[in-house]
Amino acid sequence: AYKATWQLFFSASADPVVFDIIEMNVTAGSDVAFAASIMRCIDKSGGKPEELTFRLTTGLRKISGQSAITHEHHSLPAT
Repeated sequence: AYKATWQLFFSASADPVVFDIIEMNVTAGSDVAFAASIMRCIDKSGGKPEELTFRLTTGLRKISGQSAITHEHHSLPAT
């Protein structure tokens, strides 16, 4: 289900979109974790590669022994 949410984004480009992690901070407990990251996305589909730097915050919760993403937020500006 999560992968399906990205199909529209990736279908807009014939070339692969590249994601890089610039910085990541993780806070984790026994049942929950949060990751705050500065990310870079590079779209190479046009004549000139377009770069976007953004902040990604992800919340995870342990459900039946497996970590699952329960919250994800992208925001601009990155800093």
